[in-house]
Amino acid sequence: MKLACIDIGLKRIGMAISLQSGIVTPIPAVLRKNRNQASNDVLKVLNEWEIEKLVVGFPSASEDMQKRITNFINLLDFDKEIIFQEENMSSIEAEDLIKGEIKYKRDGRIDSLAAKIILERYLNEK
Repeated sequence: MKLACIDIGLKRIGMAISLQSGIVTPIPAVLRKNRNQASNDVLKVLNEWEIEKLVVGFPSASEDMQKRITNFINLLDFDKEIIFQEENMSSIEAEDLIKGEIKYKRDGRIDSLAAKIILERYLNEK
């Protein structure tokens, strides 16, 4: 089954995919200009890779962010299965993994690495 994961932030949406046997690859993040543009860009990637299930990083600690994520998911015209996965500390874990390698944190690589971590967690729990 082809899986994708998104880590939704206010400025960037990290993305990762798993096309076969649990191998997860981060792909370029979507930079948000507005919600409609971001949801269209995410949907385009999901369709391009023929994704069958979407895993969405979901923070247990922030109700405000939970509402924002739910609203964003409702904008997506994705008719396949959507799973919410706890994302606790995934961004911090991603930053630790690449400490010293990336000088510019605003290009989305950390966000996509966080999406990779979230998707790996999902696959490990299955």
